[in-house]
Amino acid sequence: MIPFINVRAQREAYKSEFLKAEQDVLDSGCYIGGPVVQGLEAELAAFTGTKHIVTCGSGTDALTIALMALGIEPGDEVIVPDFTFIAPAECVMRLGGIPKFADIDSETLQISPEEIEALVGEKTRGIIAVNLFGQCPDYKIIKETAHRHGLWLIEDSAQAFGATQNGAHACTFGDISITSFYPAKPLGCYGDGGALFTQNDELAKKIRLIANHGSNTRYVHEICGLNSRLDAIQAAVLRVKLRHFKDELNTRRENARKYDVFFAERNNAAKGANDANDNGAKIVPQKIASGNTSTYAQYTVLADNSESFIKQLDNAGIPHCIHYPAPLHEQPCFKELVQDKVNTNAVEASKKVVSLPMCAFTDVDEIIARLKKEM
Repeated sequence: MIPFINVRAQREAYKSEFLKAEQDVLDSGCYIGGPVVQGLEAELAAFTGTKHIVTCGSGTDALTIALMALGIEPGDEVIVPDFTFIAPAECVMRLGGIPKFADIDSETLQISPEEIEALVGEKTRGIIAVNLFGQCPDYKIIKETAHRHGLWLIEDSAQAFGATQNGAHACTFGDISITSFYPAKPLGCYGDGGALFTQNDELAKKIRLIANHGSNTRYVHEICGLNSRLDAIQAAVLRVKLRHFKDELNTRRENARKYDVFFAERNNAAKGANDANDNGAKIVPQKIASGNTSTYAQYTVLADNSESFIKQLDNAGIPHCIHYPAPLHEQPCFKELVQDKVNTNAVEASKKVVSLPMCAFTDVDEIIARLKKEM
């Protein structure tokens, strides 16, 4: 059985390190906060070159805290991508804001800077840009748009800690940037976890305040905040993984290269095939934009006939996921929001996307061998 993400193999590879790190925390008696969490925050800062890191309970909590720190109020409009996980739009709605859904680029699948510009209005207060599937959208243009209109920018890098754009690290492009340490992420813990990144001293103070019940002094609560903390066991696990992270990213990128070569050869061979049996239908990997490196949080392709491709995967015993089966504006929870136009690229992407197994311990050679027999 091929796993979609081989977390067991990763644990076996670093097991002695995990066991020592976990036992050290258990023996210390310090399970919330403390030196292990502080050590992780320092290491994340060193990795990204960010001044302030605040860990928290999840990536979704990180988005909520970021919105609160930036002062979102009921009725404020926030531009979010239409094709992504629900969390950015969900967090805006939870705090009384109104998500405005921007279309995506049809090849990179990232939020379109032109569509962001078109959605800016009198009630727009900010932008949440998502680094979808492990690479970044065009932050040069997005930041210029935000600055020109006086908007704040949140970088949702839940899938892209470790990615770069023109040499700069993901988690450095927003007024506040966030990531997730959900187990399936490229850098994942053994439960939920997240972090916020900012260069701004005042925002960092607000973030820490919000994440700790609005309190800097015990039993003195300056504001109504949240309880969102990363526990020390999770921090210990992440510190072990972070030591191996650059090597794992290199392996992920090599795995993606093998997939890319296979699908390029497959598409060339299929050009003359009989379309009646769908052998000629294109299967095109997500485009990695010039200047970007990707973490390949997912290896996602666009299949002209996704049903046929999924059938081939099933026949070959290869697991797959659909990220994501519908654009956000079609979700029932957003049905009352006014959508000014159809986001064609987001709708088309939801019909074509298929994600294949991807991690540093994925046997891509075996997957490709199985696919060749089916195709």
